[in-house]
Amino acid sequence: MDIINGFLEGVSGLLQNSGFVAIDWQNYVMIGISFILLYLAIKKEYEPLILLPLAFGMLLVNLCPGIMGAPKTEFVPELEYLSSHDIGTQSVQYAITEIGGERYYNVPEYGGLLYYLYQGVKMGIYPPLIFLGIGAMTDFGPLIANPKSFILGAAAQIGIFITFIGAIFLGFTAKEAGAIGIIGGADGPTAIFVTSKLAPDLLGPIAVAAYSYMALVPIIQPPIMKLLTTKKERSIKMEQLRPVSKLEKIIFPIVVTVLVALLLPDAAPLVGMLMLGNLMKESGVVDRIAKTAQNELMNIVTIFLGTTVGATAKGTVFLQLGTIKIIVLGLIAFGFGTAFGILFGKLMSVLDHGKTNPLIGSAGVSAVPMAARVSQKVGQMENPTNYLLMHAMGPNVAGVIGSAVAAGVLISLLG
Repeated sequence: MDIINGFLEGVSGLLQNSGFVAIDWQNYVMIGISFILLYLAIKKEYEPLILLPLAFGMLLVNLCPGIMGAPKTEFVPELEYLSSHDIGTQSVQYAITEIGGERYYNVPEYGGLLYYLYQGVKMGIYPPLIFLGIGAMTDFGPLIANPKSFILGAAAQIGIFITFIGAIFLGFTAKEAGAIGIIGGADGPTAIFVTSKLAPDLLGPIAVAAYSYMALVPIIQPPIMKLLTTKKERSIKMEQLRPVSKLEKIIFPIVVTVLVALLLPDAAPLVGMLMLGNLMKESGVVDRIAKTAQNELMNIVTIFLGTTVGATAKGTVFLQLGTIKIIVLGLIAFGFGTAFGILFGKLMSVLDHGKTNPLIGSAGVSAVPMAARVSQKVGQMENPTNYLLMHAMGPNVAGVIGSAVAAGVLISLLG
């Protein structure tokens, strides 16, 4: 009989500690959303390198909320603690606190696995490291060959500030509005960096929105591009870019770093690491660490960043009216960014008498290189002999710099 009772108590304890007890309907909804994101990452291959770990982190935290649990301290009365521990080896491990004249041992309970990995996001470490890897993989040649691309990259950031104003009108604080607006830059690491500084409580919905819209660039951008351009404009063939010397490519990251660090120190962590990675690539003297930044480091940080950011999307936190507002505002920000890039491309086309295809302006958002590929694809639909990819890469990499600078402006003004 004792054996049966013990078995039943064991089964009861197992059920009490199971995930079925720990989660509620909000968690199940988020689990469903994580399945959708996994489908988009695996089946549709929409930004799978970040979307897959992000979706799995979301799945994990809603199945097992404790995996993101923060460490706690339990106060155990001294007599109770000493009666169950070896005084000689254990009693010195924990600090002693006096409460109401009674002595207590401060016994720590460690946090969940993803809580500790998440500190790299919270302290703003992972996004600059991602930028280091991006810099080591980026060719700034198209931007150097056509400096006018900077204008298109800057124009695409206007959506950030329009959405910032809109978010304030919808009741968000200035810091929250700044974090929401940065979604318009279509740069996940930048969005995470800004949000961790200004509105860490919104990190889950903002990160999911930013990476989702990055993944959906091929779906969101083409209708806007076709709406704002004529068939004749989309058919414009652009002249081949001039060759860029190695010296120019080496000087470029150094000059950009000096200018940004002096003018806008808050953008230095992102822009500085981006340019360091690029300098390692272009100098040709540190191939070993340049390849490490491109591959091993980039891959490791992407896993940690994606999984832990996804793990901030708990059902009880994510499923709120504010989250819906953030997702809608993020889409508006992204749409405005694309639109302003195209409109400035149209203006540039008028000023240079039809030498610029306005479609490359849509690549001013910093979803590299997907936005540039979309410009190429839409251009070729109108003119199969049109090759806009390298021309679009100029605004695209300018957008990376532009979004980082916009992040620095927001942090400087609101932080």
